[in-house]
Amino acid sequence: MTRGFFIFIFFWMISGNAQSTASKNVSTFTIEAPQLKTTKEIWIYLPEDYATAVKKKFSVIYMHDAQNLFDTKTSFVGEWNVDEKLDSLKAQVIVVGIEHGNEKRIEELTPYKNEKYGGGNADNYVDFIVKTLKPYIDKNYRTKTKPKNTIIMGSSLGGLVSYYAAVKYPEVFGKAGIFSPSFWFSKEIFTFTEKAPKIKTKIYFLCGDNEDENMVKDVTKMEYLLDTKRCYCLHLTKTKVVKNGQHNEKLWRDGFAKAIVWLGY
Repeated sequence: MTRGFFIFIFFWMISGNAQSTASKNVSTFTIEAPQLKTTKEIWIYLPEDYATAVKKKFSVIYMHDAQNLFDTKTSFVGEWNVDEKLDSLKAQVIVVGIEHGNEKRIEELTPYKNEKYGGGNADNYVDFIVKTLKPYIDKNYRTKTKPKNTIIMGSSLGGLVSYYAAVKYPEVFGKAGIFSPSFWFSKEIFTFTEKAPKIKTKIYFLCGDNEDENMVKDVTKMEYLLDTKRCYCLHLTKTKVVKNGQHNEKLWRDGFAKAIVWLGY
């Protein structure tokens, strides 16, 4: 269930005996995050020909919960296999994975407070991505910087904050992959959408019909609200509901490649 998974996720248990499964194309660095008054470890995936195609520039995907993206050793209950899947697609894209804040994960990935769970510091987290991390990536890597080449993607709370970032900063994020979003955390996210100006961002929703009882209902409602902001004929929104899909890495891992292909890069 969505809420149970959400509560336990920040009790991150790293197995010292597990073997790393991250590919040679994945590396890490740390960066100051003044908006959050901390430092963040960043995981970065570079396409296989990045080193040799020295004049080539690449689109960028910004993702959350980096510990879950590339490596079984650092994952909570399994990884997304992002590096292997992009290698198999020969995708010309850079992935920037941002580590979650452990006990601060809820706070960082939620734009509004929840009466039971708190939270509500996503504005600072998103501003870190937009004003600190993205400028650093664009300066130090060969990136395509336009919105159509900048994707934000995540699952659960990461899906919630990805959606929020895409609507708040459409001039930065032209595309978004929203997997199993925790829209239940605060209904203010729906009001935020209703009040937003015309939304041009291309959005791919993924969820399972065996998650939280309101998951499909909430995603369908959000898709409807988005369609009131733009012509359905533009085909800027796609929703994939997976039969028997549960709120876990398997659902997101299995849906990742199709989402990337549909969004385009």
